[in-house]
Amino acid sequence: MSIKIEQAEKAITKAKQNSILINAKMNITIVGTEANLDRFKRMDSAWLGSLGISIKKAKATCYFNTDSGLFRRLSQPGQTLHSIEHSNNSLITFLGGVPIKNELGKIINAMC
Repeated sequence: MSIKIEQAEKAITKAKQNSILINAKMNITIVGTEANLDRFKRMDSAWLGSLGISIKKAKATCYFNTDSGLFRRLSQPGQTLHSIEHSNNSLITFLGGVPIKNELGKIINAMC
């Protein structure tokens, strides 16, 4: 089961609104449960370099079923997941990746 286009559009709209609030142009990525690219939206003037970051944050969220903020804390030196960003063809552990769950609480996608 994957997110429907209408749901994806709502999630992307919300992410764009949040980006405007913090005055940041974003690349917004949604991946499916297999970590394959499902949807993508690049805001006008968003950095091209953050395109890959967005995709890798969403994939990290999908691979480990948790938001990327948890990885940020656990991947620091001395923590249990130190250097995990070198796994899975490189991950990004920055804040911003979040799981998308269905009405039963099951993760169906991830986004950044």
